[in-house]
Order: sequence, then structure tokens, then C-alpha cells
Amino acid sequence: MGNPMQHGTRQLLHSFKPVLLPLAALTGVLALWLGWSSIAQIRDGSRRSELESSRNMGVQQIQQGLVQQFKRLNTSLESPELQTALQTSGLDLGAKVLSAGWPNLEQAEILSPDLDTAYSALPKGGFGRLLVIETALRENKPTSWVVRGGDGPRLALAAPVRQNGTLVGVAYVQLPLNEATAGLQTIGLIDDSYLALRQGNQTLWERGDNQYADAAERMAVPIADSGLRLVAATVAPPAPLFGLDAVPALIAALVCVGVVFVLWRLSRLRLDAVVAVDDAPTLEQAAASAPNDAPVPRLDIKEPAKPAPVVVDRSIFRAYDIRGVVGRTLDPNVAIQIGHAIGSLMHEQGLHDIVVGRDGRLSGPALIEGLVEGLRRAGRNVIDIGMAPTPMIYFGAFHLRTGCCVSVTGSHNPPDYNGFKIVVGGETLSGDAIVDLHTRIGDGRLHRAGNPGSISERDISQDYVMRIASDVQHGRRLKVVVDAGNGVAGEVGPRVLEAIGAEVEELYCEIDGNFPNHHPDPSEPHNLTDLISMVRRRGADLGIAFDGDGDRLGVVIPDGENIYPDRLLMLFAGDVLERNPGAVIVYDVKCTGRLPGYILRHGGSPLMWKTGHSLIKAKMREIGAELAGEMSGHFFFAERWYGFDDGIYAAARLLEILAFAEGSPQEILGMLPKGVSTPEIKVDAPGGDPHAFVERFCDGAFFEGGRMSTIDGMRVDWPDGWGLVRASNTTPVLVMRFDADNELALARIQSAFRMRLHQLQPNLQLPF
Repeated sequence: MGNPMQHGTRQLLHSFKPVLLPLAALTGVLALWLGWSSIAQIRDGSRRSELESSRNMGVQQIQQGLVQQFKRLNTSLESPELQTALQTSGLDLGAKVLSAGWPNLEQAEILSPDLDTAYSALPKGGFGRLLVIETALRENKPTSWVVRGGDGPRLALAAPVRQNGTLVGVAYVQLPLNEATAGLQTIGLIDDSYLALRQGNQTLWERGDNQYADAAERMAVPIADSGLRLVAATVAPPAPLFGLDAVPALIAALVCVGVVFVLWRLSRLRLDAVVAVDDAPTLEQAAASAPNDAPVPRLDIKEPAKPAPVVVDRSIFRAYDIRGVVGRTLDPNVAIQIGHAIGSLMHEQGLHDIVVGRDGRLSGPALIEGLVEGLRRAGRNVIDIGMAPTPMIYFGAFHLRTGCCVSVTGSHNPPDYNGFKIVVGGETLSGDAIVDLHTRIGDGRLHRAGNPGSISERDISQDYVMRIASDVQHGRRLKVVVDAGNGVAGEVGPRVLEAIGAEVEELYCEIDGNFPNHHPDPSEPHNLTDLISMVRRRGADLGIAFDGDGDRLGVVIPDGENIYPDRLLMLFAGDVLERNPGAVIVYDVKCTGRLPGYILRHGGSPLMWKTGHSLIKAKMREIGAELAGEMSGHFFFAERWYGFDDGIYAAARLLEILAFAEGSPQEILGMLPKGVSTPEIKVDAPGGDPHAFVERFCDGAFFEGGRMSTIDGMRVDWPDGWGLVRASNTTPVLVMRFDADNELALARIQSAFRMRLHQLQPNLQLPF
């Protein structure tokens, strides 16, 4: 009978012989696929290396061009001819001497250090011109900037002018941009690539295929001491098959080739008849030997019922996050779909790891569980940092080097709300990117990984506290009351402020998702009543209020005044501009009309933009702004921080400013420019659709003597005040605000808006 083990092996081979060739074919296909993946990655690496070389050569060329122009400027300023002209005839003759013999020079002037003539020329003189002049004076060294010219960008240089060590003026010269960029024309560029010179959100020069322009910031390199950067992009890198890089993929392909060879050889072996060692009859034999009248066994097999598809409500996908009502439009199954969509987007971008966390709402644990399951379905590795403020979750994406995070939070909304704030590849999803998640779910464009991603837990709260404490200095000990409204900032917020040296009194800092004391929204004045009372009773210097997830800040002072966020932004802007003259400061359409003038007087560049944390962050990144703020209490520091909205960090920066300033916090905050203003006024939108109503409001609108802006809703500015109507992106309400120099102007502006609103909706209930 032979060796039973050999017999069993031959029997097994005989059983599998029909599938050996198909299995070999499938393994061969896998080998080809892995080989192609390896070759594609090698080619991509070579392409990117060549593009980086071209980009780096371009950076050197521009730096050389700038150095040459700076050298010419310094030589002219130090020349005996110019020094003599300044001493004998003044600044105008000095400017003529400065321009003499300078090829291609378009403009040269020397201004008095007080810059009165430069400011009086605004806006005709140009903010860019003033920015480079202010920067040269503040930094006390030559500087450059690209400004707008008559038919294109121009290179502007400025430098302090001294005579016998004394500052007597500031020189400004303007040249064609190609004086610095001429060397770029000599750079070779590979196919399917893009190279561009940018300043802020402006593209000054570009070559190659501009279909890659939007992705070029990922390969950006700043050009030292210029505010310029050279950006580059090429085709998206191929997604590694099974997560394998080029070399492992090649090794795996060779292994597959070996397996194909073995399977082919086995399929060619001739096997003798196999004798069964089991004497039990086969099914066929048993059937033949059974009595004719024996009943035939019947096995009823029912197909498992298919689960009903999860319906994901389109309405929860908002302008800058996802938000819905738990049990109605949001539940764990919806969270699974959202997580799967986010993970699929990450897969397409070659991103593997993501930080997740949640606020203190009762629905948070179930939603985070669903979110994590969806992310892992897409093969993403999840780092769960537990219950944490949204800004700490943003911090986790930087600290843990994932570039991706999701905060499960309802922010300042009622307890039955919850939602998702999403960052992928360092960008906060908003607008079309948010809507695409819903479309992706509906279309089934969801990546299903062969193996689920991993899940791990981390506590980074101490890292967050120490990172802020190491950055923020506290000149004197201030006493503050912190009201977290029973939100998630109640635990770590006081820890941060104590770590920087403040004396902290806690109010409603116990985390409770029912919010039993008041709604966690500091933008509503009635939510600050208890805080004001506590500040007075405890003799504190000021009161700090956080919203439900800790990304917004409210401030009150002992006399009971609510220091609105647009006034706080003035204080922050003045501080940031001391170290960053000319910096762009972004503010939303709900901020006071006195803010841009304040920023200009402190040497900054103001920019008004749409309301919404993700929209503001995108604009900041686009133009390289150092600071931004919203009337709702979101503050975004790019200077010394990461550029995301963080109410806790903003509170720490506020205490730093107040602790080093002369006078009490009440005196300092009370001196900020103010007029007469309303808080945010929220009115239920007719028909429940605020966007449709605001669109009707803007159509054909006319306000006599006012300057209308439709960046976000309708804002109308008069010399003595302004009014705004916009659609909320989080709730079905109209948001209004009015601000003026005095009560009479405020009443007049409100009357103009009331008339227009009642023309469209006569029964609209207005509280003014």
C-alpha cells in the first residue's frame, strides 16, 4: 500500500491539481502588478528628484539676482555722492543720485522716516509699496517685496538711509521683476511637471503644465529674506500596492515569480491512482445502497438577508464641517460611512495615519467607535487620543506627524447635535471637499483595504500643555476665572493657564455633555452672566470663556464689559505686527469697521474674508497670513503656533500681552477702539433656508451712500458704521450684526436694513 504519508500527499496533490494552473496564472498577474508598482515608484522617485534639482537651482538663481540688486542698492547708499547730496540738498536730490547709472530702474525715491507722504498717498500709492518700506524701517535692514506695477509685477527694494549713523530716510526703488528672475529661464524642466514663483497667493512666474498648480505648495521652498517661494509639482505619486515601497514590491514580485514556477511544475507531475484509506462509503455509494423508498434528506439553505443600505443625509455636510442631530441625521452607522469616506480620501493621497478625538457629548463614544471602524476599513491607522478639545486634536496631527485628524464635536450647538471637523493632508476640509465625501459615499467610491488599519491610544494632553507653556511667557501673575460651560476644555484649559503662571478660578469646568448650567457658546452675551459675577466676587483681573470644544474664546473684564473678539483681534494684531511688520491679518465679515484702520496704523495688511474656521484657515495658507480672527471667537495664530483655531492658546497669548503691558487688564482692554455695536443677531430663516433668502436679499439690493460687499452675505459700509446679513452655515438662521460710531448712526443703519428685509418678508420678526 506504500507509505501512508506519501499516499496522503499524493491524494492532496491530486485533489488540487485542477486549480494549480489557474492559481499560477493569478500569482503571475500579481507578480506583474507588483513589478509594475515597483517600476512606477522608481520612475516617480527619479522624476521628483530631477524636479527638486530644477527647483533648487531656481532658488539659487533668484537669490543671486536679489543679492546683486541689494549690493547695488547698498553701494549707492554708501557712495560719497549720495551722502553729499543728502547733506547739502536733501532727500529729493539724494533720490536722483540714487537712480543715476542704475540700468532698468523704473522708480527711485527717498522718504522721510515718518512716512507721512507714503500714508497720505494711500490707496493710490499701493499697500505693497508701504509694506516693504515699513519692513525695512522696522527690521533696520534692506528688504524686498514684489508689488503691482502698471502692466505686471515689479521688484521693490527698500533700505534705511543713514548719515553719520543717524537715520534720515528710507530709500525705495522699483525694477522689472526679471531683474531677479532672469536666471529662471535657463532652468530645464521635465515633462509632466510644474514650477512657479509665488508670493502670498500670487503666482509671479510659472512654467510647465499648470494642471498641477494646485498641488505645487507641497514642494515649496522659501527664498531667504524675500517673502518669495518657488513651488513645484508633478503627477501624483502612484499608490503603493499593499503599502509596499519600490524595493519591497520588487522583492515580492520575484517571490511571486518563484511561486508561479513551483505551481507550474506541480501541475505537470503525473500522479498514480490514489487509493482511499478511509473505508467509509462515498455519498454516491451511500445513495446507491439506500432503499428505494427511503426519504431523501433535504437541506433548506437560506441566503443571509442583505443589510439595508445606510442612508446618509446630504444636509449634514455643511460649508466647513459635518454636523447633524444625533438619532435623526447622525448615528454610528453614518459615522462608519463618513470614516470610510475620509479613509478612502487619505488612501488616494497616500496618507496612512490619522488622529481622532471627541468632545464631552454623550453621543461621542458611539460616534467615535463608528468613525474608527470606517477609517480602519479603508486601511488607515488610527491614533485615538480620547476626550480632548478640538485644538488639541489639531495639535495631535502636528505633534504625531500624521497631517490628518478628525474631531468628533458638536462645538457650541445644543447637546443633541454632534459632528466632525476634518483635516486631511494638513488641509481642513470645506466646501466642495466636504460635499465630495457625501458624493463618494453615494457613488460607492470607498476603498476597502485587504487588512484593516491598526488602532492605538495616546494621551497627549501633557505634551499640549508643555508646548504652550514653553512658548508663552508670563510677565506677572494674573488672576483669571475660567468658564468652560461644562465643555471639553474644562480639564485642559485651566491646566494650560496655570502652566504659564496664572492664578485660575474654575467655573463650570466639570465636563458634562448635558451642559446643565448654560449653553457653551461665549458669543451669546447671556451665557457670560455667571462669569461676570464670578470675576467680580473673586476680584479677578478678567474672565475667560471657552465654547463646547475649546476652539473659541470669550473675554469679560471686572466692570462687566464683554470684550468682543474683533476688539481682541486688534490687541493680537498689534502684538504680532511688532515682530512681523507688514504681515497680513485676516478677519471675517462680522468684524468691526475700525479693525482694518487699526491694522494699517500698526504696519499690517488687513484682509476681510468669509466666515468659517476652515475657510479662514484656507485663506491664511493661501496668502501666508500670520494671524486671523472671527467675530465668533475663533483666533488663528500662524506666528509661533500652527495656524489652526485654538481658544486655549489664544487665551494664553492674551494673558502674555496683558502681563507685560503697563496698567490693569481692564484699562488695557478698555482702551481698544470701540463704538456702538450689537452682538450677533440670529433670526429664523424664512422657509428654513437662510442661503436662499440671503441670495434674494442681495439681488438688486441698493443702500444709498453705502459700499456693498457680497464676500459672505451682504455687508454694507458707511463712513460712520456698517450692517451685515448673512446665512449661517451651521443652523437654519440669518445672522445679522450692526456697528456704528454712535447710537444715531446705528439706528439709521438698522432702519435701512429693516426696510429691505421687510420688502422681501413683511412678517419677518426682527429684534431691532
